[in-house]
Amino acid sequence: MGPLERNRSRLHSAAFAWLSRERLIAYSTAMLVIGVGFVALWAIVTHGFSETRGWRPGSDLIVFWSASHAVLHGQASTVFDYSAFSRIVAAATGGLPKSAFIPWLYPPTFLLFVAPLALLPLPIAYGFFLVASVSAFVCATVRVSGLAHGPLGIAAARYVVLAMPCVMVCAIFGQNALITAALAAFAIASIERRPVIAGICIGLLVIKPQLGILFPVVLIAARAWKVFGCAAVTAALFSLASVALCGTASLRQFAGNIAMARELILEHDVRFWLASPSVFASLRLLGASLIAAGLMHAAIGIIAACGAWKIWRTTRDCALRAAALATATLIVTPYVWHYELTWVGLSCAGLLASGLRRGWLAGEQPVLLLVWLLPIFEFINQILRLPQTGPVILLLMLLALLRRARIEPIL
Repeated sequence: MGPLERNRSRLHSAAFAWLSRERLIAYSTAMLVIGVGFVALWAIVTHGFSETRGWRPGSDLIVFWSASHAVLHGQASTVFDYSAFSRIVAAATGGLPKSAFIPWLYPPTFLLFVAPLALLPLPIAYGFFLVASVSAFVCATVRVSGLAHGPLGIAAARYVVLAMPCVMVCAIFGQNALITAALAAFAIASIERRPVIAGICIGLLVIKPQLGILFPVVLIAARAWKVFGCAAVTAALFSLASVALCGTASLRQFAGNIAMARELILEHDVRFWLASPSVFASLRLLGASLIAAGLMHAAIGIIAACGAWKIWRTTRDCALRAAALATATLIVTPYVWHYELTWVGLSCAGLLASGLRRGWLAGEQPVLLLVWLLPIFEFINQILRLPQTGPVILLLMLLALLRRARIEPIL
């Protein structure tokens, strides 16, 4: 039996194909019901989110809206001043929780991105932001994965993506991770036919540069030089425009805020470690020193980057490329929160689409389930305080994608 026959045998003899269309829809419906029930219970306990000293849905969107309010009132530079910005947020929300720590940890590029938000009242802005970001994520994920081309169809594919736990977690916070994941997905889907659009989408990731860290690596692997150039130009122009808005002093203040966040959150905050699926957080939680955790994280990150490079060199399949980039990015980045696991939505959709169309390899479906549930685990682990297993799950997904990419070209 040759390599082709062996690979086909491994795919189609898998007797554990329990991820059928009907079960996917059932699992998705159950997750939506759980999510809606959680928010409803939260509303009941907090008397309709009226307790101003407690957290509420859209807590991070409140920060974005407050920053936009400052920009629209000619106070863009104050956003990077921790004390001044805390007063702005408190005035906008009617008070902050006692445990609140709200420096502006985003580059000036993101301030430019959210500047129009405060043109709308806060509740309407939250609704608009949520609908726009969720819609972009669902459309981009379905497109790059080709999930609609299999047995699911377009409507069911969108429903399955919408119901992913990563969408619910990010939506609760009103975070921007749905937008960054959508930009990455649209970029990957456009690389072959619309390189300029792909480059613009990648360039816009300067709103959260740690999530675009591997794009130069995979673009070189794919020899996508035109995309690389367009991305560089877009990033440069967007950065210059943001500095023109906020002033050059904003760069120094932003660097100071990042240093403060690194010392207080990344390096010493147990709550962050419990909610962060990074190698660094996992090792710090186990008591490793800063140097040991940093070195081990760097070593695993290099391995993950090489894995992404390999997949982008091995196959042109957009679904696998997106899944590999998303998974490797989350492994490489040390500062990653639970809500940024929207990127595993690209991983799940890519592997799911490939498995539904071509059959499953042994072990793929359990790994897919673990990754699908990972955002929920990270979301509640600050309460459960269990060991940080996120890095292991992400590495298992990357290994599954590497194995899939080895046989994809000959199928």
